Amino acid sequence: MLRRARSLFKGPEPVAVQHCLPENRLVYAIADLHGRADLLQLAAEAIAKDMADAPGADTLTVFLGDYVDRGPNSADVIERLSAGDFPTPIVALLGNHEYIMRQAWESDPALLQWCDFGGLPTLFSYGVDVRGLQRGTNIAEARSAFCAALPPRHRLWLENLRSSFELGDYFFCHAGVRPDVALSDQAIEDLIWIREAFTSSGKSHGKFIVHGHTPVMEPDVRDNRINIDTGACMTGKLTILRLQGETRRLMQVSAKGLRPAK
Repeated sequence: MLRRARSLFKGPEPVAVQHCLPENRLVYAIADLHGRADLLQLAAEAIAKDMADAPGADTLTVFLGDYVDRGPNSADVIERLSAGDFPTPIVALLGNHEYIMRQAWESDPALLQWCDFGGLPTLFSYGVDVRGLQRGTNIAEARSAFCAALPPRHRLWLENLRSSFELGDYFFCHAGVRPDVALSDQAIEDLIWIREAFTSSGKSHGKFIVHGHTPVMEPDVRDNRINIDTGACMTGKLTILRLQGETRRLMQVSAKGLRPAK
């Protein structure tokens, strides 16, 4: 499978765009893993192979948040990323699911809210008995067990997630930005939660926005933004955006291998 995946990742020629990165920079972006450690592994393999075609490039992978919840292996995703176990240096951004997860270890009501928001699989991945939580009971016991099971490195990594990242003509965030607000003045709530006000806007935001958060069947490419959340947890497809110079390429990994994104 890996031999086939490598040839597919070379895929179509990169598309020339109006936006660019600084010279010698190569950036990959990945959104909304939601506990899919298997797809994270496939993405790592694909990126490691692709990097061989750009020797000497200053390479970085930007993760756009939502590492946890819904999928089966959130703890494994955090373990790998917090350990820096990836072919490139990484920048890890905050998603709304990590925002709620961080509140959940502070109070019982927040933990219960997190469970309703998809947190039960994450708790289970950390070895927490969730049977009581499924009935709305044993909340304090479950929170105590979660805090005990959460490795200090995981907690520190989650506490230090960035809300956004800029490089060249690109601005990376989880959900999007508030139109008509300077990128430097964006509220964290918008960066991790916004949907319609952002996705329906065709206005320029000063830089090209790379985001996830709102699942789409295929990457949604607009003049002012690109959404690369292809619902990995539900569809089994994880999109990788590759940016270099004035070119852009989209690929997807899945259990069936790699293919060019539409």
